[in-house]
Amino acid sequence: MSIRDVYIVDAVRTPIGKFGGALSSVRPDDLAAHVVKALVDRTPDLDPARIDDVYFGDANGAGEDNRDVARMAVLLAGLPTSVPGVTVNRLCGSGLEAVIQAARAVALGDASVAIAGGVESMSRAPWVLQKPERAFPAGHQQLHSTTLGWRMTNPRMPAEWTVGLGEGAELVADKHGITREQQDAFALASHQKAAAAWGKGLYDGEVVPYGDVDLARDECIRDTTSIEALAKLKPSFRSEGGTVTAGNASPLNDGAAALLLVDEDGLRETGREPLARIRASAVTGIEPQLFGLGPVEAVRRALEKSGRSFADLTTFELNEAFAAQSLGCLAEWPELDPEIVNPRGGAIAIGHPLGASGARLAGSVAHQLAAAGSGTGLAALCIGVGQGLALVLER
Repeated sequence: MSIRDVYIVDAVRTPIGKFGGALSSVRPDDLAAHVVKALVDRTPDLDPARIDDVYFGDANGAGEDNRDVARMAVLLAGLPTSVPGVTVNRLCGSGLEAVIQAARAVALGDASVAIAGGVESMSRAPWVLQKPERAFPAGHQQLHSTTLGWRMTNPRMPAEWTVGLGEGAELVADKHGITREQQDAFALASHQKAAAAWGKGLYDGEVVPYGDVDLARDECIRDTTSIEALAKLKPSFRSEGGTVTAGNASPLNDGAAALLLVDEDGLRETGREPLARIRASAVTGIEPQLFGLGPVEAVRRALEKSGRSFADLTTFELNEAFAAQSLGCLAEWPELDPEIVNPRGGAIAIGHPLGASGARLAGSVAHQLAAAGSGTGLAALCIGVGQGLALVLER
């Protein structure tokens, strides 16, 4: 059986909203439907009935995104009911996992045209209540927030594996001797690059604002922040000697992203020139408390599988869950030119709507390669509970 080439024809995303912000009134299934519909509308030559499957990443799935949000997005977007949908969960890597799974289906001939993406509304993530072990408990019951991080943790898990995400970032900072000043400088650069990219219109071709919501740009970008302002913030996770703050970590966010993937036959039906071609991917595991370093080995394996090296990369979108973990990864890739990393800003400024982020990164790499006309790009994320995921694209 021959392996088919897989092309990214287009990629869109919503502006990323802040927690409790402009998109907090929008259901996650509506956010997902919005990017699916926008993607289809931008390719009018493609019959929507030709879409073989829709893959969507979603990290929580505990609220309005329950019962297969990918299928809900298909129906709410007005696609034919013959178009199926599947939701995947690899926590922070869910959106990129959806892209990889869709690409695999196209490469193997199981699909000719597929949509892949991701969605998360951290604002609307509900509290959940466990069922009691026996009926009619007399005592108080605990609600668990599903917005972020560990909850209802299995007591058999070793305590060192279940530290909070912020403490995990502190552990990476300890391991690599990353200072508060280095983290703040990295965060400032993220905001500056994101603001500059928006100012230059670099996101105009991929961002599709939602309906009548007054949000045309990513909501968390702070154009006027400074090293002095960031330095005033108190550590969020360690009261003594902490370096990780709200200013050098990604915020809580709402948003969605989607990509159109096709083989050669599907490409002809779209009547469009592709943005990029998918080359290779890799996933790896690591000690859960060091999740921030998850991309290190995943990136190396993806490059090896693609027959490429760090020297071949022209752009690299690395999810900035925390400045500490991003700097920790960069420290373990001495061959990588840091100047090509997140040239249009990263998640510290843009935001990190968990299930959507991986699709946003892949779409951004594809658009950057198309703008350049040629090159090799890479998208990668760290993943809570200790995983890393990477995807290599070419044009």
